[in-house]
Amino acid sequence: MKRVPLCRPECIFPWGDAGILNFEVFMPAYLLLLVAVLSRFLPHAGWWNFTAVGGALLYFGARRPWREMLAPLAALMATDYFLTVNSYHYSFVWQGYAPTWAWYLMAMVLGQILLKSRTTVARVAAGSLLGPTSFFLLSNYAAWATGWAFPYPHTLAGLGACFAAAVPFYRNDLISTAIVAGAAFGVPVLVRRMSAAHTQTAVAGK
Repeated sequence: MKRVPLCRPECIFPWGDAGILNFEVFMPAYLLLLVAVLSRFLPHAGWWNFTAVGGALLYFGARRPWREMLAPLAALMATDYFLTVNSYHYSFVWQGYAPTWAWYLMAMVLGQILLKSRTTVARVAAGSLLGPTSFFLLSNYAAWATGWAFPYPHTLAGLGACFAAAVPFYRNDLISTAIVAGAAFGVPVLVRRMSAAHTQTAVAGK
């Protein structure tokens, strides 16, 4: 009977050339995730939802494999708990956050599907629009349907009022996601092009 070898550690944690220990691949996605978490702790009165979360999740989904998506989810879930209990001083009801947690995964999946194989300006723009829009629709419908935190009448007028109240949050999320995603995907391309142009200039000058 042929013996099946056990899975090596790198089957779960990619240590090789394209894996975790390749800082050029690993570090940007995780550093941007750290920025996303920290951005939620910064005072931004009047600019709620202006954080790096949407752009960071799109970038993480585009640049990291499926098996690593639990790390951002766990970090953001812990952040939700900490902010709710210690900053907002509310009782933590996990059911109220379930749609948000589902969206965290959806945003990374969107990045994986839309931006992993091919990254263009149009695709980044589409992701920057679809990410905040899906969160706006999902979170506010859930808030209206469950009545958690902000009870609205279960009527069309109540649903409209719920969405109308969230428009400033949606605006801020759109702006911040476009800025963060644009920088995350665009700056490396710009740096490579500038480096290539510099190299060509240097070669031509010889």
